[in-house]
Order: sequence, then C-alpha cells, then structure tokens
Amino acid sequence: MPGAFFNTLRLARAGFVLAQHGVRFVPKGMTVPLPLKIARALTAPIVWMAAPFRRVEPRAARVSTALAELGPSYVKLGQFLATRADVIGPELSADLRNLQDKAAPFSMAEARDAVERALGGKLEDHFVEFGPPVAAASIAQVHKAYVIEGGVKKPVAVKILRPNIEKRFYRDLDSYYFAARLIERFYPPARRLKPLAVVDNLKHTTDLEMDLRLEAAAISEMAGNIANDPGFRVPEVDWRRTAKRVLTVEWIDGTPISHRDTLIAKGFDTNALGLTVLRTFLRHAMRDGFFHADMHQGNLFVDDSGMVVAVDFGIMGRLGQRERRFLAEILHGLITRDYHRAAAIHFEAGYVPPHHTVEEFAQAMRAIGEPIHGRTAEEISMADLLGQLFAYTDVFDMQTRPELILLQKSMVIIEGVARDLDPGLNVWVAAEPVAREWVESNLSLLGRLQKAGRGVETLGGVLMQAPTVLRQAADAANGLSEMARSGLRLSDADLEQLAARSRRSRAADVALWIAALGIAAIALKLWGAL
Repeated sequence: MPGAFFNTLRLARAGFVLAQHGVRFVPKGMTVPLPLKIARALTAPIVWMAAPFRRVEPRAARVSTALAELGPSYVKLGQFLATRADVIGPELSADLRNLQDKAAPFSMAEARDAVERALGGKLEDHFVEFGPPVAAASIAQVHKAYVIEGGVKKPVAVKILRPNIEKRFYRDLDSYYFAARLIERFYPPARRLKPLAVVDNLKHTTDLEMDLRLEAAAISEMAGNIANDPGFRVPEVDWRRTAKRVLTVEWIDGTPISHRDTLIAKGFDTNALGLTVLRTFLRHAMRDGFFHADMHQGNLFVDDSGMVVAVDFGIMGRLGQRERRFLAEILHGLITRDYHRAAAIHFEAGYVPPHHTVEEFAQAMRAIGEPIHGRTAEEISMADLLGQLFAYTDVFDMQTRPELILLQKSMVIIEGVARDLDPGLNVWVAAEPVAREWVESNLSLLGRLQKAGRGVETLGGVLMQAPTVLRQAADAANGLSEMARSGLRLSDADLEQLAARSRRSRAADVALWIAALGIAAIALKLWGAL
C-alpha cells in the first residue's frame, strides 16, 4: 500500500508538470472507453490547478520540454516511447524523437570523487590532466583527459555515471510499473501493446547503461565484428582505466557528421558517407545481429581519413538468427516485389496468428510496397513505411516483440542521418546489396551447405563423446542390476533429500512452463518489416 501511495504521488507530480506545459491527458471530443473517461475526470483538477502556471510553448515541443523538466528518467522514457508509435501515435512519436538527452553537468569535485572511488587512489594516479565536462546527458557526462602511454601524452574521453543515478531511475521505474499494471488491468485493449513489457524493456536497457564495463565490452565486441569493414570504426577501450562507473576510451578528433557544409569544405563525399552509415547499420544488424542502437548525429563523427566513427555504446541491440532472417527477407521481398515471400516469412516465424492467410497478408504488404516503387528517392521514407505497417497490426492481430523495438527506432534514426548527408538517397536501393548478400550467404545452396558443414562438426563432436556416454550408460545399467539383486535401501535422510529434490523439480517445472507460455505469447508486431 505505501508503494502505491508514493507511486500515485510521483505520477500526480508528473501530471502537474505536463499540465503546466499544456499537455492534455486525453484529448477533448475523443471517443474513449470508460477507464480513460474516468482518468480524464480525475486529471481535470490537475489541469485546472496548473492553468495559472501554464507556459506558452510551441505545441510540438510541449511534451518533450515537460519530460526534460521532470528529469533524467523521464527523458529516457520519452526517448523510449518515441519508438512506440503504435502506443502513442505517429505525431507524438515524431515529436519525442527530437527529445535531446542533455542535462546540467555535475561538479568537478563529484567527478573526481567518482573516478577515485571507481579506479582507486588519486585521480592524478590515472590521468596527467583532467578537464571539465564536455558533454552531459541524463545518465552520465564526459570529460576530456590525458594519459601517458609509451612515453607519449594522448587524449582520452572519460565517461562518468551521475551520482546516485541508479536510485532515482529505479524509483521512477517503480512508478512506470505501477502505471503499466493499472493500464493492463483496467483497459484490456491495451494488453496487446504489452505496457509491462515496454517498461521491462526500458528497465533492461537502463540496467545495461548503468554498468560502463558492459559498454566497454560492447565496443570491444563490435571492433571484432567490423575489423574488415570499410569506412567505419569504433574507439579503442582503455581497460586499465575502466570500471562500473567510469569508462575511458580513445578521444575522437573528428567532424560531427551533422556538419555537412564543413565535411564538404574538407573534401569529403557526403553522399558516400550517407551510404556508408546506412549500409554499415544494416550489415551490423543482419550479419552480426549486434548493432549500435543510438546512432543519432551527436554520436557520429568523421575523422581526417574519412572514416565514420561511432561513440556512446550505452544502448546496443541484438537480433537472433531468426530475427535476422526475417529482417533480410522482408527487405529483400519489398525491394524485389516478392510480397508473397515477404508475407510467408511472417507466418513461418509465427509473427502473424494462423487464423489469417498468407495471401491476405501479402495483399497488405503489396499495398505498402508498391507505392515505394512509384515514387522518387526523396519521397521514400522508412519512417512513413513503419507508420503504414503499424496500421496493419490491429488488422492482423500482431503483438509486439520487445527485443525488436530498438531495431525499429534505430532504422528511423539512421534514415534521418543518411538523408541529411544525401537528401536524394534512395534507402531501398542502398539497402538491397546488404539484404541480398545476407540472403545469398545464408539461404542459398552454398550457404546451406556451409551451415550443414557446421552441423557435421557438431555431430562429429557428439560422436566423439559417444564411447564415454555409452560407458556411463553401461555403468548405470550395472548399478541398476546390482540394486535389483540386493534390493534398494534408503535411510530416512536419503528419503528426505529425495523429497526435497522432487519438490524443487516440480517448482522448476512450473517455472519453466510459465516462462514457456510467456515466450509463446510474444508474437511479432512487424518491427523489422522495413
């Protein structure tokens, strides 16, 4: 009960701030179910009380400004909800995608204390120079510092978590869970959108961002994946000066990718850079199943050699083999107009319930895909396509797949970055070689033979272990024979141990069934059909 009380107070405060900025909870004149009518009635006093304090702001910026005022966790919530146009609508989603992750920096004294607690000793034991913050966001801030390596002084970027940020985030997350449970309980139509799963996913990504060792590991993993890729690289990690709350990496001296005029003045081909950004992202998602999920313009630079360099690896996305196949074949199907195959993939993966037909879904895919081929490059937008796909989710009873939310968000961001570099970029033509390469290498005869070869290696390993397994089976059989001859004798202690194990086994079985049913309930909502 105390938790519900304090969560209600926190949500009421958030409602007051939103009302201050002129944000309506439920639009007037909108036909809504009874629970939302009750919510509108309950929030009316808040709107009335906030009226004298209302601020005059552009309509499109009201929500993002309010969330920024509410603090770091609400900024993250807004950025996260920007990926869920199906939940909040395309207009608000577009507004929230502009929400900037900026915050006032914390003091140098707090930064010093954080470094010394994380790395031990004095700050000067690790850095010969340590400058003021150069960037501050909702979770951490970055300082430029210098170290001595091999007798050479070189610059590094030091990322430090905000003091007590975990406590604040998890307190607000508790409020989000409280609100999500109320929504699922009192508004059944919203259950398809899985509000609790949305908050679960937000919590998961936040957990990862709160341990900077995981970010360092992500940079290291991607560096291995892209070792032979052209035109793209990541910073080197300084593991000696990295801990849970402090991350040290190579300082990137480069031109922000948003400075198109500067890049042109330096002689760089911005059209080629746009192509590199788009194809790099698709290659990471489809080939590696591991991609940078926050590749906005502020996290991308172009170094003096013309390489695109990504920074800030706090949010990463992963795709399993099944999801990668789905993404590649959907892209390939839309590009080549093979709508029946693109639709069939949804059914093979279990993303569309079986009471619908492949033919009906192929018709919907055709309605989305054909306009792409009849328009100029400037008119084709992945964001628009995603909006159309969302409209079909209700028709085909498709549910969300939380693990693909970051992919959808990232595809929209990447399109924007690539288009700013090359306004005439045809994202579908650019994507085709990457999708075709994946399909050919994984689904062609050669690809299948290669997979079969890997399967044979696995089978060979099993066969190599067969003699040991057979010996163990023979020993077990001999033991059973001996028990049959001499009888099985168990002490009271033995019987109690067996009973306890049996109870644990039954509990584990129940847990596994619950988990299996939960996983079975997660069917795709077309996040990857781009």
